Amino acid sequence: MKNVQKQHLPHKVCIVCKRPFTWRKKWEKVWEEVKYCSEKCRRGKGLTTL
Repeated sequence: MKNVQKQHLPHKVCIVCKRPFTWRKKWEKVWEEVKYCSEKCRRGKGLTTL
């Protein structure tokens, strides 16, 4: 994904907070497995207060 404008990056919705998040370089090889927008959501995956 070299030289791709930010508005054209793939995006997903976090399964915990339901907020959209976009692709990051560190997720390049595991993008299909990414489910959470942040470490906080990943740790609190059992706590749904929304």
